[in-house]
Amino acid sequence: MEAIIPLLLMFAIFYFLLIRPQQKRQKKVREMHSALQKGDKIVTIGGLHGTIDAMDEDVIVIDVGSGKLTFDRQAVRDVLNKD
Repeated sequence: MEAIIPLLLMFAIFYFLLIRPQQKRQKKVREMHSALQKGDKIVTIGGLHGTIDAMDEDVIVIDVGSGKLTFDRQAVRDVLNKD
């Protein structure tokens, strides 16, 4: 019984310091991806800045000024024009 208490304590520490914050970050990213709209100014994970021109379930078309590029929706890192 005494050996279980330190094990449970370590699991609780891992949960609150590692697992729970990561789940919160993933939830925030999923919400951001689902809220994308045409006309949003975005930055991709590769650092490309552009404006969403068209989109569907999994793919977005980004207008980068000199042309249009197609990316997966998960490639969006940040939305710049949200308050």
